Amino acid sequence: MITGLNAANAYSAARQAVAPDAQGSSTVTRIGQAAEDFAAQMAQVDQVSTGAMMGQVSTHQLVQTIAEAEMTMNTVVAIRDKVVEAYQEILRMPV
Repeated sequence: MITGLNAANAYSAARQAVAPDAQGSSTVTRIGQAAEDFAAQMAQVDQVSTGAMMGQVSTHQLVQTIAEAEMTMNTVVAIRDKVVEAYQEILRMPV
């Protein structure tokens, strides 16, 4: 059951997630930074995979990097799903 306190706590957490940080960067800037971090993670997986094929990287490091990339990918997919869900909800609103 959702209580007023639960709703207030959820609102407070969401407000902090989209608020500008101390340096004054906006949500768009932070989203751009997250996208750059994702691209860097995927580039690292590519580099480690190539190194493993050439025998320069241990199998343990390859598995660890792939597991980290999988977690990152799952996070990106979850965020994308939430954005699409919010967009569809906006489209359903009467004008």
